[in-house]
Amino acid sequence: MNNDKRLSRQELLQWINAVSFAINDVTLFLDTHPDDAEALEYFEEFRTQRTRALQEYSRNYGPLTIDTATATPCERWQWSTQSWPWQEGGC
Repeated sequence: MNNDKRLSRQELLQWINAVSFAINDVTLFLDTHPDDAEALEYFEEFRTQRTRALQEYSRNYGPLTIDTATATPCERWQWSTQSWPWQEGGC
């Protein structure tokens, strides 16, 4: 992900999907090759990128996953009131 430019909501969702797919793919490989150092490094790189992308999405548009949900400044739980990613007019 390019840190010099803020991605649009759609671009960020596409990036999250891409890195999530990469993680799922490499975890299947690691199930049968648990000691493969290159695969472990690949997994860690994409896990880090996914975590950062989810955090950025949460900051800008609301959380996609519960692990990036936080209380709002007004101390009100808004997980269930956020727009879904496919809905227009989100946060």
